[in-house]
Amino acid sequence: MKFISSSRMKAIDINCEYLGLLPVQLMENAGAAIAQSIREKLENGKVLFIAGRGNNGGDAFVAARQLAGFSGYIVKVILLGKAQEIRTGEACHNFSLLKFTRVQVFEITDSSQLASEVSDWFSEADMLVDAIFGTGVKGTIREPESTAIALINREGKAGKPVISVDIPSGLDPDGENFEKAVHAELTVTFHRMKTGLVSEEAKKYTGTIKVAEIGVCADAEQYVGPGDLTMLHKRRPEGHKGNSGRILVIGGGPYSGAPALAALAALRAGADIVTAAVPASVSEIIASFSPDLIVRRLSSNKLCPDDLSILPDLINSHDVVVMGMGLGRALETMETVRKILPFCRKAVLDADAFYALSGPIFDSLAGNCELIVTPHAGEFAHLREMETPENLEARIKAVRDFSEEKGIVTLLKGKIDIISDGKQTLLNRKGNAGMTVGGTGDVLAGLTGSLFSRNPAFLAAACAAYINGAAGDLAFERAGNGLLATDVVEKISEIIKEADIG
Repeated sequence: MKFISSSRMKAIDINCEYLGLLPVQLMENAGAAIAQSIREKLENGKVLFIAGRGNNGGDAFVAARQLAGFSGYIVKVILLGKAQEIRTGEACHNFSLLKFTRVQVFEITDSSQLASEVSDWFSEADMLVDAIFGTGVKGTIREPESTAIALINREGKAGKPVISVDIPSGLDPDGENFEKAVHAELTVTFHRMKTGLVSEEAKKYTGTIKVAEIGVCADAEQYVGPGDLTMLHKRRPEGHKGNSGRILVIGGGPYSGAPALAALAALRAGADIVTAAVPASVSEIIASFSPDLIVRRLSSNKLCPDDLSILPDLINSHDVVVMGMGLGRALETMETVRKILPFCRKAVLDADAFYALSGPIFDSLAGNCELIVTPHAGEFAHLREMETPENLEARIKAVRDFSEEKGIVTLLKGKIDIISDGKQTLLNRKGNAGMTVGGTGDVLAGLTGSLFSRNPAFLAAACAAYINGAAGDLAFERAGNGLLATDVVEKISEIIKEADIG
């Protein structure tokens, strides 16, 4: 069974909304699943919902409304807080509908009311539904939620069935430590099993687990979307220079524009410091692109073994190495690339660097260097030593198998980008035909390196593909087929700002 983290589930919800599936529709489906589960366990009787002020409570409001439409049920809802404190529009909307139903509602303003004014609601109920916290709970549980959990557990010990909505309230959704939690007889979780439900410790709280499908769009999970960008680490307000990434771009020689584009993209994606280590023959040209670039002049007109005298120290002072753009394929350059890689802790390889990846080099890097490769179809064919399939499903399998075998993350560029680490795979369809212009792949490499400096490799590669494509789409609106790679660089900051990840 595929497990899912709380942050990934939140990302999928946002992607659904981006595709047009509104959160209120998912909430209606979740509530219907809860109501159905109640009816399967209790033919008739008194059902008490204990609801929090978030979307978990919103699911309960829907379930209460739907359940009250069936004869034989007396339905009551305790809201832990005031109606005006409900945190989401969808939950507020569904709470407001309860006044048009046969559901009796009590708003808690003080935890003492749980033991006094609604104590009999707990004792008289035939079933309790726990909808206090969903997958967003972290840290210490405060009042009145702490008392509510204790009362639910008291009734559960007395033999009354308890159903938890999505996750037993208080249990950490990602399997980390927690203070206290509801002991449920049944947990109805949505879409996929949550990571925090599968541990031995969790089994003491979850009871039977039922995974209910609520109509999530398949593409919201398979394709990178704006929700995935919310999983990226944000820049910390208290951060210092360098905390948001130090990127070393190694490229150039035969070509000068490629490493400059990668370096500028890394800066636009939020890196604090970007250094371009380039052959002497192109160093002045690259420095002229922007005063924001730090340029380190190498020894010759191309990358060569003599440069190994300074590169290891440069690599050690940076978080990520982005290498390959514009290097050329001279034998001594390829030899130098192979000698550089063992010094790297994290690296993004593109373009000419792929032609240095021969023999057992992947094995030698395993465990020492986290690697992302960003080939197009022809380069991927060289890496695999076999043709890249045309069929999308066959391509996905090829990328997944290659990534798993080599222990790396692969971002295969194409009309639909494929990103995989061998265990998980995402697709990206952002981008346009105008981005076939030279240089957009260099932009992607730099962008990937920047995100990689402060995020896991797979997430960095997937989000880089999306941001690069979305920036290209913005640039295409203005420039059409006259789009330039520098236009894409300039639009990266708009996508970053819109996603609030800068």
